[in-house]
Amino acid sequence: MLSRVFGKPKQEANAVTTLDKLNETLEMLEKKEKVLLKKASAEVEKAKEYTKAHNKRGSYSLLYTQTAIQCLKRKKLYEQQVEQLGNFQLRIHDQMIMLEGAKATTETVDALRTGAAAMKAMQKATNIDDVDKTMDEINEQTENMKQIQEALATPLGAAADFDEDELEAELEELEGAELEEQLLQPATTAPAAPVHVPAGKQPTRPAPRQNKAEEDELAALQAEMAL
Repeated sequence: MLSRVFGKPKQEANAVTTLDKLNETLEMLEKKEKVLLKKASAEVEKAKEYTKAHNKRGSYSLLYTQTAIQCLKRKKLYEQQVEQLGNFQLRIHDQMIMLEGAKATTETVDALRTGAAAMKAMQKATNIDDVDKTMDEINEQTENMKQIQEALATPLGAAADFDEDELEAELEELEGAELEEQLLQPATTAPAAPVHVPAGKQPTRPAPRQNKAEEDELAALQAEMAL
């Protein structure tokens, strides 16, 4: 365990160091490639100059021709080296891509392994027995609270001795007395609608109201029934 824990940073450091080394090598090859391309271009320019001299000086034409050919040969050699350096750079690029992919894969696996270990530790800390015990305690507390609420809702003292049926019968009796009292009250007469009386005719006199004796008698009767 300790070797694996202390080995991971070393592996990551080795991967980073290798990538840095490959980058340095790649930069060095690119610089060499630029130098060789300049040399090849220079040989081409020399060959052109010797060709011009060959055209102007006929007596030395063979010498100039051979020198121009040597320049072209050196250009070819430089171009071959440039091609070889290009292949080297391609291989280094491939190696860097593979190394970066392997590094990403290793980091992903390590992250997944860490997550799995954390999940395992959490599951170990909360096993199924603890969950069942906790749920039983919650259900017990809920039932106890329900019983407490029912006990608080039960009437105490004199209110507990009241008969619900007797109270309902008394309420019905009060409602019947109220209805009977409403029926015995005199109906209010609606105001008579105005009647158009033609000119020259006297309006009819309205019906006389009940006399005072009848009203007193009706009020006395209502009082007796209320008792």
